[in-house]
Amino acid sequence: MSYEVNCKLMEVQSEQSGEGKNGRWVKQTFIGETMDQYPKKIAFTAFNEQLITQLKGMSMGSTVKVNFRVESREYNGKWYTDVRAFGLTSMSAPASQPMSSQGDSYGEQVLNNTMEGLTQSDAGDLPF
Repeated sequence: MSYEVNCKLMEVQSEQSGEGKNGRWVKQTFIGETMDQYPKKIAFTAFNEQLITQLKGMSMGSTVKVNFRVESREYNGKWYTDVRAFGLTSMSAPASQPMSSQGDSYGEQVLNNTMEGLTQSDAGDLPF
């Protein structure tokens, strides 16, 4: 079963690597904060090298959508749970194109479309 969550990228920890019975492995942990009324922090583990490369190009505080699975395993009588990320998508607008400064931004389009359907007398009653 997989899940997804939109969160703010709070921290990217350093890469860890090693050799296992199946060869070389690389992983990186990153912290996301949910955007709920009461935000929660989640530590995600990325084992995918492509995902780790994506993380390097993202800035702290940007909004991302993380696809993940929750996995638990037993070792010496203790259980360990990982939140393993397998997909990462940036949800933030590119810094080179701030949404509020463009004349064709979504908010202005909605306002213009709303105003077109009004008569002159209706437009005078609007609070803005």
